[in-house]
Amino acid sequence: MIAGWNRKEAGLFLLALAWLALTLGIRPLALPDEGRYVSVAWEMLSSGNWLYPTLNGLPFFHKPPLFYWITASSLGMFGLHEWAARMAPLFGAGIAAFTLYGFALRQKGTTVARWSLLILVTQPFFFGAAQFANLDMLVAGLIAATILLAAEAGLNAERERPYKGLLAGAYLGAALGVLAKGLIGAVLPGMVLVAWLAWNRRLVLMRKLVWLPGLAIFLLVAVPWFVAMQARFPDFLNYFFVYQQFQRFAEGGFNNPLPFWFYPPAILLLILPWSWWLPAALKRTRLQAEAKPTIRSLMWIWPAVIVGFFSIPSSKLVGYVLPVLPPLAYLIAEGLVRKWGNVPNPRFLKGFALAAGVACLSAIVANNLFNHKTDRHLSSLIAAQRQASEPVMFLREQYFDMPFYLGLTEPVEIFDDWSVANTSKNDNWRKVMADAGKFDPERANRLLIDHSRLEHFVCSHPVSWLVAPKGTEGEYPYLRNIAPLATHKSTVVWRLTRSEVSSSGGCRQTPSDDSADKSPPLRTAG
Repeated sequence: MIAGWNRKEAGLFLLALAWLALTLGIRPLALPDEGRYVSVAWEMLSSGNWLYPTLNGLPFFHKPPLFYWITASSLGMFGLHEWAARMAPLFGAGIAAFTLYGFALRQKGTTVARWSLLILVTQPFFFGAAQFANLDMLVAGLIAATILLAAEAGLNAERERPYKGLLAGAYLGAALGVLAKGLIGAVLPGMVLVAWLAWNRRLVLMRKLVWLPGLAIFLLVAVPWFVAMQARFPDFLNYFFVYQQFQRFAEGGFNNPLPFWFYPPAILLLILPWSWWLPAALKRTRLQAEAKPTIRSLMWIWPAVIVGFFSIPSSKLVGYVLPVLPPLAYLIAEGLVRKWGNVPNPRFLKGFALAAGVACLSAIVANNLFNHKTDRHLSSLIAAQRQASEPVMFLREQYFDMPFYLGLTEPVEIFDDWSVANTSKNDNWRKVMADAGKFDPERANRLLIDHSRLEHFVCSHPVSWLVAPKGTEGEYPYLRNIAPLATHKSTVVWRLTRSEVSSSGGCRQTPSDDSADKSPPLRTAG
């Protein structure tokens, strides 16, 4: 049994994990994020290329591979189900809850630990993120684990207790954090720990926390993938670290510009109703004296560093600050225990916890009712009639979730004005695909095709499926005379036969005619 745990504690943790998984599969993949990241994982599984992620067949280096490895493994074991596609965020949430619960059990006792766990998993922000298939909860869980394991190692070292096993876990967590989302997986825990030790005037403990075997663990786990990618793609390190990590942090012009003060009110709102009790964490009444470095100071410094760090860039996404939720849960739990003693008023606080749980479920239901950004319905209509040999093509848009819902095993040809996309600085799907194409320009020229060649490709197949935004047919006379198979919201689907297109004025050139305009070549990376 894990140190500090008994069967009851293990059962409570498993119950919390089951709660987080309760609604894992009741909603479709959200666009664009869930569709994009799950599609990459599905490509990894279907192609057999586990070395590097691809998006529509092209190298996709926005993020490292850990999320895709976990998700592809889950899809391989359980099939193409939405709940299977969300195993990576559930894993991240489980790691955060597990390490917080264990830390609080060993350091503060059963009451604070159980309330910390309950508060964490019934925060609507945490509950929802545990079921959202992007990288934020995975890296947040690993950051939390790294901080808690390293902090406990420091506390044990200060008290002359065994600490190297905890420290090895911290270095492993940091390495996995880097493989989950890059440098922040190691930088943010390091910043929090240094600030905490400096505040408590215990920087001397860094001599024990900077541990050569731990550094070896970190390097052996985190570095080989990056070395392999640089060997295969010469511009990889520049693109991944300079552009994706440093420039996106330091420069403006990316999506979601928000004011400096955005995060604190957003967090307080998203952890309601528990944020009501944060003032109790500020009070010092009946606070037992703690030897330095204090746990309480860690739990305040931790969210301050995370929020301060992500408040610097103008581009802000709320998922970036998920790592602050475990320390806030601990602070609220400790405040409640101090306020009511070791046995808080069960009727009142359990009712409060029930209200928090209802808030979590209500948020999921509300998302289902009001968020209609999904192509699941159209995908099911296509799947019911499409033969495996009939190609699917996208026009003027990238439908990220369709390859997953259709179970496509080959990339989709995307028709657009790619000469504009290649020079665009806008942070959108076109730039994402154009950037990916620079790492494999030969394949990109077969998949990212100028829209003037659409007719040629449609007429090259007896039957093809075309998905496009509503209104696009006005640009292509032969499409105006063909009734779409289905229209949903702003998306139109055609099942096109060569004979239909020909009778509507298309197929003027034979499929073998290469006189059509060629797609402009994509610049290579580097």
